[in-house]
Amino acid sequence: MPQERERPDACPGAVDVHQAADGGLARVRVPGGTLSAAQFDALRGAALELGDGALELTSRANVQIRGLRPGAEHVLGALLADIGLLPSRTHERMRNIIAAPLEDNQGLVDGIDRALCAVPELADLPGRFLVTVGAGVSGLGGDIGLVGDALFLAGTDSGLRVTDAVAAVVTASRLFQEIRGSAWRLSEVDSGVRKITDALGAPVPGRIPPTVTPVAPGVHGDVVVAGVPLGRLDARLLAGVPVRITPWRSVVVPVGADTTGLFTSSDSPWHGVSACTGRPGCAKSLSDVRADVTAWIGTPHAGRVHWSGCARRCGRPAGDVVEYVATGDGYEEIR
Repeated sequence: MPQERERPDACPGAVDVHQAADGGLARVRVPGGTLSAAQFDALRGAALELGDGALELTSRANVQIRGLRPGAEHVLGALLADIGLLPSRTHERMRNIIAAPLEDNQGLVDGIDRALCAVPELADLPGRFLVTVGAGVSGLGGDIGLVGDALFLAGTDSGLRVTDAVAAVVTASRLFQEIRGSAWRLSEVDSGVRKITDALGAPVPGRIPPTVTPVAPGVHGDVVVAGVPLGRLDARLLAGVPVRITPWRSVVVPVGADTTGLFTSSDSPWHGVSACTGRPGCAKSLSDVRADVTAWIGTPHAGRVHWSGCARRCGRPAGDVVEYVATGDGYEEIR
């Protein structure tokens, strides 16, 4: 039987905002992470005029604006609709499509997004529903994924090979919606992968292993990958620049763009360091996590490090991570 949830999914949206301790929190879905210069400037302006002056980058390559005053979400929603970032108010929370950021895949992403938004019943998919496009993000636990013609389900290669990638994603999404009950993710549905696979066709021998390939800060051909310290981007930066947001809280920008305030080398002490929101934005946090991390930066460390303000450990990246979890009397180290 599908896993039963005691409460509905409550992921914030761009209009249906979450009321955090520091005001409204809006999450703007950016399928594939790609924003034109005009779109990004509009988001920057919204953060400066309606929010707290920063854009938060998420692990799904989306953008959050926080510190919204009551009613500001309506102004934000109208702005997003005008610039093409809110194509469907009914479907906006399920528009989660992560794409390998250095691949030429935005056309496929846009086709998937349009097709999913065109199916009325898919508006009821949970806000945690996730589609991945590309090998480098196939290991990020998507409900449905594409690696070439291979269809991934619940983060693993189903063995199915598709000729129409967009149609396959839509069909798999509809099947998931039919069988999920109150489950938020395909991995939570008993025999969910088998049920969808059986409905779609015969698997082929051999499987493609899921992978995660973070893009390193630095120059990659005609673009630069610039890391954003703790994923919090000063909205005054990158004016007039098209960006592609990565799932690793960095941005891909044209070579020559002003990256002041960001980091473009893996040698940066900020590289591999992440944190939850902490105080004052989160009422559950036991500490001002970002201030504590800023004071700690420069301390030698190996590998990735994540800081959390409470035992919920929000925002923890997948894989091997050293964690520091606030206890109310310092931090506990978890390896």
